[in-house]
Amino acid sequence: MSETVERHEFGAEVGRLLDLVVHALYSDREIFLRELVANSADAVDRRRFESLTGGAPSLPEEAAVRITPDKAARTLTISDPGIGMTKAELAENLGTIARSGTRAFSQTLSQAKPDERPSLIGQFGVGFYSAFMVADRVEVTSRRAGAEEAWRWASEGQGNYTLEPATREDGGTDIVLHVKADAEEFLEPIRLQTIIRKWADHITIPIILAHDGKEERANEGTALWRKPKSEISAESYTEFYRHLGHNFDEPWATLHWRAEGSLEFTALLFIPGMKPFQAVEGERESRVRLHVRRMFITDEAALLPPWLRFVQGVVDTEDLPLNVSREMLQSTPVLARIRRAVTGRVLSELKTRAKDGEEYAKFWENFGPVLKEGVWEDAEHRKELAGLMRFRSSAVEGWTSLADYVSRMKDGQEAIYVLSGDSPEALAKSPQLEGFRARGVEVLLLSDGIDAFWPDRLDRFEEKPIRSITQGAVDLSKIGEAETSGEAADLSKLVPLLKDALKDDVSDVRATDRLVESAVVLSAGEYGPDLHMQRLLRRAGRDMGLGMPVLEVNPRHALIRALAARAEAGEAVEADAGILLDLARLQDGDTPRDPAGFARRVAEMLARGAG
Repeated sequence: MSETVERHEFGAEVGRLLDLVVHALYSDREIFLRELVANSADAVDRRRFESLTGGAPSLPEEAAVRITPDKAARTLTISDPGIGMTKAELAENLGTIARSGTRAFSQTLSQAKPDERPSLIGQFGVGFYSAFMVADRVEVTSRRAGAEEAWRWASEGQGNYTLEPATREDGGTDIVLHVKADAEEFLEPIRLQTIIRKWADHITIPIILAHDGKEERANEGTALWRKPKSEISAESYTEFYRHLGHNFDEPWATLHWRAEGSLEFTALLFIPGMKPFQAVEGERESRVRLHVRRMFITDEAALLPPWLRFVQGVVDTEDLPLNVSREMLQSTPVLARIRRAVTGRVLSELKTRAKDGEEYAKFWENFGPVLKEGVWEDAEHRKELAGLMRFRSSAVEGWTSLADYVSRMKDGQEAIYVLSGDSPEALAKSPQLEGFRARGVEVLLLSDGIDAFWPDRLDRFEEKPIRSITQGAVDLSKIGEAETSGEAADLSKLVPLLKDALKDDVSDVRATDRLVESAVVLSAGEYGPDLHMQRLLRRAGRDMGLGMPVLEVNPRHALIRALAARAEAGEAVEADAGILLDLARLQDGDTPRDPAGFARRVAEMLARGAG
């Protein structure tokens, strides 16, 4: 070894933790490029700042971070014209883990004017060591801006490093990675381009990718969300929206604001104009991107609750505390406050736009089922979300709100009535609605999967209880009488016979006044899940302890009057009891208990009638 080459042992911290940084701190190897580019961007910002105060020469006119892959030599070089490092700073910053020059430098900014402060990304000084995930040797040649000497730091990440004099024409730093055999993908220009676009697209310093004798700009270099709204056109917003989420539509809503004061951040969010190709019902996490000083950190910070996961965009903050890897965020009060503020802003936008019923309907048809999840799981925002929900109705065309429903309630009506099922078309034809329609009572038709759950959590709206019409015995007598035809039969003999015949299938048989055209209908018990929820639980194999339904019969229907007459005459009605139950099941979208037997009995009845 030349006498000018000095060999040093890493500081004790590095010796213990370097292996952890390389093998456990980061979950994705491509992170190394983000970290090194972030360090280079910091160095350029530092030189720009110090040049304003006379502490360093000005930046070159076309200052940029240059990335150069060399497949033949199997090296990857990241160069910047930044502040650079002296020999002592190389040893201090790269020879001791968590000894970040950036972090130390940031302490000198307290006296600087806000608009002079550079955007410093690194906080913990460990990002550099991620280079060893893809390299078996790293060389750093650096010259402090304004100094005459350059020095080269080199290490194979095995517990020691070397320092020796070097040459560099100007201030700045060159990092040369000798890429491992299993990491040659990071020498491919297209792979490098993809990583830069993902992690550093909006760093304002140009990032140049030099390969095959040409140089290409690899990042956009403009953080759109940091521009004043007055300087951004609708076309620019749309272009960014499409770039961000790989969308093809126009955003339904664009939210762009800057929060100032004790909590400072900038947000640019979009509500899509159409459903994504990949259903949002399957993915439960919000993917709003978190940036710190323009650098992408993660899209897994859960900046919005799951019931707003269709919202896309960016939140950029200056001083959010991060952990050492920058991949996992600390649960800090700052992040919690940002989440609350962003959620509140989106809800405020939805409330404003909900006033335009036709426009809001477009949003609701795309993302209404997702928003309803918040009523089920988020007690803090449940009442707000209740006002944003829209429904199909048995009484009006199009969509209606709970508030509009309450304004149309009949005199004597005490509850908001709902009916859940698989489709609004089938629900609109359900016999469960007959008695309500006959009295002019509106029923909301719920056909989304989440509709089986949220009413239990909301329970009431504007002090009106929400009640499923298939649950318990609904008393409509206070609302008025329905127009009916035919005399009501005396069911005193028929009902006990039906109860006995169906004792293994129903919990009760009773007369009802909520049917007009149908002979029978099923209802659930007063307590527990309604009929639709029971069907869902059975399909999922979770039908233990559900209890049996109630069979309600219409004493004015011709079939029931005929059966009542037969019961008075002492004739058997057991076989007919089974048909009544199966008819009620079919009406509610269920199957007969014994489809083949049901078909045979119906055929026999038709044959008797034909004879």
